[in-house]
Amino acid sequence: MTSAADAVPQRSSVAVLGTGIMGSAMARSLLRAGLNVRVWNRTHAKAAPLAADGATVADTAAEAVRGAGVVLTALNDSTAVAAALTAASEGLHRGQVLLQTSTVGSEATAELAQRAADLGLVYLDAPVAGTKQPAEQGMLTVFVSGPSAARVATEPVLDAIGQRTVWVAEEPGAASRLKLVVNTWVINMVGGVAECLNLAEGLGVDPQMFLDVMKGGPLDTAYLHGKSAAVLSDDLTPSFAVTTALKDTRLILEAAGHAGVRLDLTEASAARFERAQAAGHGDEDMIATYYAGRPPEKDAG
Repeated sequence: MTSAADAVPQRSSVAVLGTGIMGSAMARSLLRAGLNVRVWNRTHAKAAPLAADGATVADTAAEAVRGAGVVLTALNDSTAVAAALTAASEGLHRGQVLLQTSTVGSEATAELAQRAADLGLVYLDAPVAGTKQPAEQGMLTVFVSGPSAARVATEPVLDAIGQRTVWVAEEPGAASRLKLVVNTWVINMVGGVAECLNLAEGLGVDPQMFLDVMKGGPLDTAYLHGKSAAVLSDDLTPSFAVTTALKDTRLILEAAGHAGVRLDLTEASAARFERAQAAGHGDEDMIATYYAGRPPEKDAG
């Protein structure tokens, strides 16, 4: 690990580790805000396009984090975050802020917080609510738990990636628990949209008529129309992929099990995501759970 004397942190410099759908979008928001952004991804080709937006594309994680004021991780799961920290360790310095935005669940958050402490980092548990479009627009909601002393250092970063920051608690873990509750709502809502479209198809009801009936009423949501449009136009470009939704659903069920809570709808959502993934829809948007409710012969067609 680099010592503080060897790498003086630049408050305006941010290292983004992980440049998938969310990481790339957040990096671009940081660049629009005028911050100095260095990016790294295990697969270099996924980070390379960000050079055209003004980011410095690092060849190694250690190079990306060296001297940065804030290190932002946007990776798929806790294993990937831990591996990135290991890869970055030679460039990290004590007192550096780690803004961990990946959804990893409660237990993994505690493990990552301890790992960060061992590295001398200030750990902020900071999962985000929102998918590709709000991430691209800098309109995420960020839930943060961790020492309030880190607020000043991270404020420019949080303001760049989100429309709202909710400081939940001083200890890591509280933000991740809140995120699991929020994701339970989202996951079951997308299942509701998919099942309504499934039933409309099965009964010979024009899905557009269903959407028109709902429009403007007390039960209407933009989410219903957006996800329905994705299915009806057959554009399943992922803003939040089935595989990621399934990962998050399993984290929710794991947390519920530890809490002694039974989540019947979420269990059903997990089963649908599993069927959609098995049918080859894993890399598509999570509304591809729709295909888990179609007759097999229609899905195959």
